[in-house]
Amino acid sequence: MANHQHAPTPRTPTVRRVAGRAAVALETTLLAHGLPAGQGLPLAVKLDAIIEAHSARPATIGVLDGVPIVGMTHDELTEFLSRPRIEKANTANLGPLIHQRATAATTVSATVQLAASAGIRVMATGGLGGVHHNMHQRLDISADLAALARHPVAVVSSGVKAILDVASTRELLETLGVPVIGYNTDTFPAFYLTDSESSVDASYDNPADIAAFARHHLASTGRGVLVVQPVPAEHAIEPHLWHHWLTEAQAATAAVQGRATTPALLDTLHRISDGKTLSANLALVRANADLAAQIAVEIAANASP
Repeated sequence: MANHQHAPTPRTPTVRRVAGRAAVALETTLLAHGLPAGQGLPLAVKLDAIIEAHSARPATIGVLDGVPIVGMTHDELTEFLSRPRIEKANTANLGPLIHQRATAATTVSATVQLAASAGIRVMATGGLGGVHHNMHQRLDISADLAALARHPVAVVSSGVKAILDVASTRELLETLGVPVIGYNTDTFPAFYLTDSESSVDASYDNPADIAAFARHHLASTGRGVLVVQPVPAEHAIEPHLWHHWLTEAQAATAAVQGRATTPALLDTLHRISDGKTLSANLALVRANADLAAQIAVEIAANASP
């Protein structure tokens, strides 16, 4: 006899605190998986304050007991971060995790998808995922890149994580038709590093100019935009130190595979660097939230009625 499965019950996203105001989407993977225990909630409170200082609305996105929430309340986020098991959701496994009524932190890709479905056009993060090294041995590309190509959201980041193949990631963004706009930079930053050997498509020194371009591009193409700014100079890591730490961290995490690879590597880097990479991470995500809020306000102010 055939084994018939029941059709999934649709889980409607809970969307709040974003209607009628400029909104900035925020991921929950950084809060749940990217920081030492206990630091996620304080950072979320700080990011909310930075965004609200520009009269924009923070919209932290995550999945709580199978319900995708766009604009978590403080109580919901507290409950979310207290869970002993928090899955990591990208665009591929987001649907199954929702159907399983799991609690899941959203990566950039899943955050972009849910933000777009709620009409939010701007997101802030630390560093984008991208192409991993040794692609000739195993194809490993973050879903973040394809999500930017599919959804009309401007993502503000400090480039891509420096542990990745930065040059190949930049090439793939071009292939996918995702414009890269620099804010006060002509080069493509690499997370802890202020620049790389790659360039941007255009550079502006005014958030209003970035917003004007993004507003037109998002509406006319249906694709996203990557807005990049370097880590604040006082928190940037010297390249020679970075490469030394990375070599040591890669050796220590060589046995880790799959989705656990990046969190394990970043955690090891935080330890090896005596917290310097963590300080840089926190500084750049705060700066990106500030820029994203300014862009969101400009987009909302000039949106068609």
